[in-house]
Amino acid sequence: MSPQARERAILVGLELKGRPGRRPAGSPESSSSDAGESMAELAALTGSAGGEVLDRIVQVRDAPEAATLIGAGKTEELARLVKAAGADLVVFDHDLSATQQRNLERVLDCKVVDRTQLILDIFARRARTREGQLQVELAQLNYLLPRLAGRGSQMSRLGGRIGTRGPGETQLETDRRRIFRRIRKIEQDLEAVRAGRGVQRRQRREVPLATVGLVGYTNAGKSTLFNRLTGAGVTADGRLFATLDPTVRHFVLPSNRRVLLSDTVGFIRNLPTTLVRAFRATLEEVMEAALLLHVVDVSSQEAAQHAAQVLKVLREIGAAEKPQVLVLNKIDRLPSPETDAAEVARRLLADAAGEKMPPRAVAVSARDGTGTGDLLETMDAALPLDAVARALFRFPHSAGAAMHLLYEHGKVIEKRFAEGYSEILADAPESLRRRLDRFVVKDEGGGRRAS
Repeated sequence: MSPQARERAILVGLELKGRPGRRPAGSPESSSSDAGESMAELAALTGSAGGEVLDRIVQVRDAPEAATLIGAGKTEELARLVKAAGADLVVFDHDLSATQQRNLERVLDCKVVDRTQLILDIFARRARTREGQLQVELAQLNYLLPRLAGRGSQMSRLGGRIGTRGPGETQLETDRRRIFRRIRKIEQDLEAVRAGRGVQRRQRREVPLATVGLVGYTNAGKSTLFNRLTGAGVTADGRLFATLDPTVRHFVLPSNRRVLLSDTVGFIRNLPTTLVRAFRATLEEVMEAALLLHVVDVSSQEAAQHAAQVLKVLREIGAAEKPQVLVLNKIDRLPSPETDAAEVARRLLADAAGEKMPPRAVAVSARDGTGTGDLLETMDAALPLDAVARALFRFPHSAGAAMHLLYEHGKVIEKRFAEGYSEILADAPESLRRRLDRFVVKDEGGGRRAS
């Protein structure tokens, strides 16, 4: 969107005082200290959607107001601010009911959107694949349906009672029926996508090729790390949700094992449930991963909260028990760069509201490559699939093809030539050791390679 076409927006938040247990849908989980962080994130989301933030206000109340969320007096004050600033748009940091949105638009005389609508708009802009576009459309339609129903029963002409008889179906019922039909069609298309992914996963299992999933808060640097490890060249910039469609590439670990790395959509505070449901096919890639790399921007003041939010979403989709490596990214942005991953992880753990952090941590800079060697070694050690162990192989000179296979898919440590045969000490994955079983003299088997 060109600068001339940027919508001018005012941001509105609601902070509840003295009622930590009563918060409106979509409000921050820590009502007081997190309000500023949530508004800052809303401003970043608005910028990602192509908007220009003119001002932001936070209303403090004992409870949300049913008609307008923020109360009549604050709404009138907001209307004056909208008029004075020439704003085109008001963005609320909370989910609005259909009635609240309608009442606010009537008083403010401009477009009003809530946090969920804003995120859906960003997703709609960024989706490039057919699957991603279907998932976004499904989430948008599920969001729209209750807002159609919110117009009231007086719109219906099919009740058959006094005052409800009329010329037939109204536009409301026509729209609702069309949306239901479209939702069914999208769900069928996504099931076909899901089935196709299932076939791909079965094919992967036949060739023991592990999948490593990148997860993390949006803008934590997942795509930059993905490019660093695979050389894929996917989009990586500072906008929230810059990468939406999942990307899978293969790369080689130090043990010479080939693995697949999957870059998925970033998580965010209060990720709309409609999106979690719609992106089930994409999130299944996370579910099927043998190892998760949980990427955290350690240069952010909210690193602990972001890490806790990602762990919460992983619990919601049933992936919390997956083996994980905590990747402490952007250490180059720290005032005095820290590479003691264990120390940084301990601080995160202390600040993350009781969330259990992954047992392994590596400090890296995806931008300049610092620490990526340690990360690859840690991934090699953590991957449960096709475990690597050290073995001693003895090849007759006539088994050149088998020896070449070991050099190609294993990591040779030592070699010794004797009359009639060659002995090679190598780290090799289990699948390769099975293929070369007749040449194995000594196999540590099952465990990791010796140091």
